[in-house]
Amino acid sequence: MSRRSNTRLADLFRLTGWSKGELARLVNRQAAAQGHPQLATDTSRVRRWIDVGETPRDPVPEVLATLFTERLGRVVTTEDLGLRRPGHAGNRPSLHGLPWPPRRTAAVLTEFTGMDLMLNRRGMVGAGAALAAGSALSDAMHDWLRAAPARHAAPDDSTSSDDPAGLDRYEAAPIGSEEIEALEHSVEIFRAWDASRGGGLQRKAVVGQLNEVGGMLAYRHPPHLQRRLWGVAANLAVLAGWMSHDVGMEPTAQKYFVIAAHAAREGGDRPRAGEALSRAARQMVHLGRPDDALDLMQLARSGMGEEALPRTRAMLCTIEAWAQASMGHGQAMRRLLGEAEELFVSDRAEVPPPSWMQMFDEADLHGMQALAYRTLAEHDPSAARSAGRHARRALALRVDERQRSRIFDQITLASACFIADDPDQADRYARLALAAIGENSSHRTWDRLREMYRLTGIYAEYPGIADLREQIEQAMPARASAAAPPGAARLV
Repeated sequence: MSRRSNTRLADLFRLTGWSKGELARLVNRQAAAQGHPQLATDTSRVRRWIDVGETPRDPVPEVLATLFTERLGRVVTTEDLGLRRPGHAGNRPSLHGLPWPPRRTAAVLTEFTGMDLMLNRRGMVGAGAALAAGSALSDAMHDWLRAAPARHAAPDDSTSSDDPAGLDRYEAAPIGSEEIEALEHSVEIFRAWDASRGGGLQRKAVVGQLNEVGGMLAYRHPPHLQRRLWGVAANLAVLAGWMSHDVGMEPTAQKYFVIAAHAAREGGDRPRAGEALSRAARQMVHLGRPDDALDLMQLARSGMGEEALPRTRAMLCTIEAWAQASMGHGQAMRRLLGEAEELFVSDRAEVPPPSWMQMFDEADLHGMQALAYRTLAEHDPSAARSAGRHARRALALRVDERQRSRIFDQITLASACFIADDPDQADRYARLALAAIGENSSHRTWDRLREMYRLTGIYAEYPGIADLREQIEQAMPARASAAAPPGAARLV
């Protein structure tokens, strides 16, 4: 008993609207449904959990997580409820227990994905939590990310018993290199689908695969297999995060990016951990929080160390440039884009990029440059010309099936043309994007189309643009046509 109130549990309890007696009855009912009819929780026990910080015995923490997840319509884990078991505390207090101690990542991963899947099965959105600030994440994870991972005990035939949450959903058993190769191949399939059609249709499949991998990680494999399995977990977690971001589940996305960084570091891949955090930075720029994005980019860069290839560092420069552009810092943006170009051309062809970097090619380099210049054009309209030039180059280079990226480039180009007072060209590219956007499940494409639609306002009396505006209004889904939430970016 800590003799301190559990503020996390208290805060979430207030959101539910339950009384303490009602929660006690729900715990007993849920526990009985899960095969624990002997559990007898009462109001005084609930009061001790909240007011005194008493940690209930198993299976109560998971029962509570399930109840809060259902009630609030978003993933709530035992970590979120402040119900960490003795021995799981880090060396110092930090945001939501970050960073997680060694061998805790698999348990967090398994619990979080299990709750996420439960929300999917019950048709809940799961987007009602608040995003953590970039500075808070950076402060919590900075020293941990730069330090070498702790050495695990020698592999044996047993599973890790640190936390039952990682074991009760999956029967841990050894797997071999062929199974891991199949998992690695599945990541490539999911990644290609996401790039082509957006994250909405396959998100649940990726989360389910990640949940399975979390169970596999509960068994301690030989080091070379365990590292590969952590790599699969990191790649799937990044994909789950990116797909969640793509459909507007922002707090869920951020959690997956943090899980990915932990998994990559457990596997000894610091560049992958940094790239996962750079995804969280891109998310922040999209949501109109570039200062948070810059905090995360500083963490991502420092965490990568000297191991990152020039192409990886070039990609990070483009993200940071986008954040600077959204703040109107043109000089800083141009410096970073220049650095990105130099790094990209210096990348040695004989050193193949890791699988997670193969999507960042010359077309993506120009696409990100176009986006940065178009964002800056909101502050300095003269930047629209450069945005158009890079967007055209990106479109000329896109020969694969990444339809979502093509739509982004078309919208960027149309927006740049509107800002540059060229409504005829803007109309052309806007219609190309509109023709393809309905086949894509990415909410972000609609977000950007909505911002382009805003730019059409001054041309509303122009015959062709009036028709374009009408078509966009008719095609826009209800979510995208609604007013942007507080704090949303002017350009997303």
